[in-house]
Amino acid sequence: MGNTKKSIKTLWHYWCKAMGSHAYDNNKKDDYVHNSIRSLWVLLHIVTCFAIILNAIANHGWSLIGL
Repeated sequence: MGNTKKSIKTLWHYWCKAMGSHAYDNNKKDDYVHNSIRSLWVLLHIVTCFAIILNAIANHGWSLIGL
């Protein structure tokens, strides 16, 4: 269980770095809420892109992407 917690913490650290934040050095654990909101914003964009792509395929068929 302790190893899983460490893995999640490491994953969170890398995610924060990828999102452009400091990922700790405290500042209230690097504004946990700020990073959470930014992460949700990015995930929303990813989901939206997939929805747009799936809608285009549904309306125009697979030939739209060359299949």
